[in-house]
Amino acid sequence: MNEDSFEVNKKRAYHELCQLSDEYEEALVTNDVESLVKLFWDSPHTVRYGPTEHLYGSDEIAQFRAKRLAKGLQRRVTRKAVFTVGENSGMVNLEFEKVIDGEKRHGRQSQHWMRLPGLGWKILSAHVSFVGA
Repeated sequence: MNEDSFEVNKKRAYHELCQLSDEYEEALVTNDVESLVKLFWDSPHTVRYGPTEHLYGSDEIAQFRAKRLAKGLQRRVTRKAVFTVGENSGMVNLEFEKVIDGEKRHGRQSQHWMRLPGLGWKILSAHVSFVGA
């Protein structure tokens, strides 16, 4: 299969996913737990790997969000790549800088999004890690 057999970055889907990734970033750094939970697919199949945690299912993800301390969440996005495949699937990958214990760290994040019938765009899988960690 090559890129000619499916449509990449169809205008509507691409702009929707860019907007949602911005909303996710804002919810993340402001610790808007309700919005963060709503953006993930409410399913036992949803996965989120973080720098210190491996979360399987939306229940584990929501529990993690509820317990997370609301301090030191600020970060600066340094690069972002968004692409969609067709109208209903896409990826967001970004790099960021964050100060942890006085040290600037370089991190990366990826999210697989899908537009689900009756639910809209949801994150099915996410991964956050730090370079050299």
